[in-house]
Amino acid sequence: QVQLVESGGGSVQAGGTLRLSCAVSGYTYRPGCMAWFRQPPGKEREPVAHIYTPSDRTLYAASVKGRFTISQDNAKSVFLHMNSLKPEDTAMYYCAASNSCVALLSRTYNFWGQGTQVTVSS
Repeated sequence: QVQLVESGGGSVQAGGTLRLSCAVSGYTYRPGCMAWFRQPPGKEREPVAHIYTPSDRTLYAASVKGRFTISQDNAKSVFLHMNSLKPEDTAMYYCAASNSCVALLSRTYNFWGQGTQVTVSS
């Protein structure tokens, strides 16, 4: 069974940095696409970024472009480097995986982690 396990969340002040990690475990599954989504308190889940693992091609949501960087380690792990954090980045962050990248549509992802909380204070 494929599992995604996130780590690295926490509390930070505005302007600070955090690095999230997500490890893929289970069989020999190596996803073609890995992504990060987030769900702010009281809001719907929203896309953050994805990375196409064979080529490292990336796509970012406008709200994080230029501040966040997604990277991956041979489709075994995916990372989210978050700089210049803002209070509006406060959310539960989820890692997701699928066979291919289709825009940033959550319904196209087959596997999800349990989430890691990020809290940014002003």
